[in-house]
Amino acid sequence: MIRFIFFLFPILLYGGSDLYSEGKKLYFAKGCNGCHGVSAGGSSQYPPLAYRRKPFLAHKLKEYRAKRGATQQAQMMIPFAMGLSDREIDALTTFLSDYRENKSTYRPDFSIKGDGGS
Repeated sequence: MIRFIFFLFPILLYGGSDLYSEGKKLYFAKGCNGCHGVSAGGSSQYPPLAYRRKPFLAHKLKEYRAKRGATQQAQMMIPFAMGLSDREIDALTTFLSDYRENKSTYRPDFSIKGDGGS
């Protein structure tokens, strides 16, 4: 019984883990919104991230964390990704792939070709 209480205590204390909410907090705390926009819709220079496939986003972030970037724009992501843990990457990619903030008014910038290098 004691083991069960010790197991539940952190969950009750912190309300469990919600990857989407954690990813949303990280998106703004890490400054992703500075380039990719408040709604993760990108800009004329940076690609949209909302609604992208989670495996694609995770692969890109892990490549940047490993200090690999094929283009100058991709290399700009390296300092932002270097300190990310696997858990943080999972949270960020969950937030971005399952994006549900203002879905009815979301408009990505389609002027970007490809993935913008980041």
